Amino acid sequence: MPEVVVTTREGEEHRLPFEAGLTLMQTIRDAGIDELLALCGGCCSCATCHVHVDPSFVDFLPALAEDEDELLDSSSFRTETSRLSCQIPLAADFDSLRVLIAPEG
Repeated sequence: MPEVVVTTREGEEHRLPFEAGLTLMQTIRDAGIDELLALCGGCCSCATCHVHVDPSFVDFLPALAEDEDELLDSSSFRTETSRLSCQIPLAADFDSLRVLIAPEG
């Protein structure tokens, strides 16, 4: 089964198996990682599922939509590899995708 590698704000690494078709946010939330608040439940309206994607995977992700881009602009911790995990549908070829949960704010 493919997996994603999620690093928490404290540096704890989790290898999470995933089902293709679920979003990265759903996979992290379902694994019980509470740092990822995902308050809107995946509606792309709150930016509480902000992650930093490993640069080697950025080109494989779907394009950044305008509403996601605007929400990320509200974060003090936006980087070139920032994404909202609710906007990343997982596919089998995303095996070993690495992300870091962004600081709050």
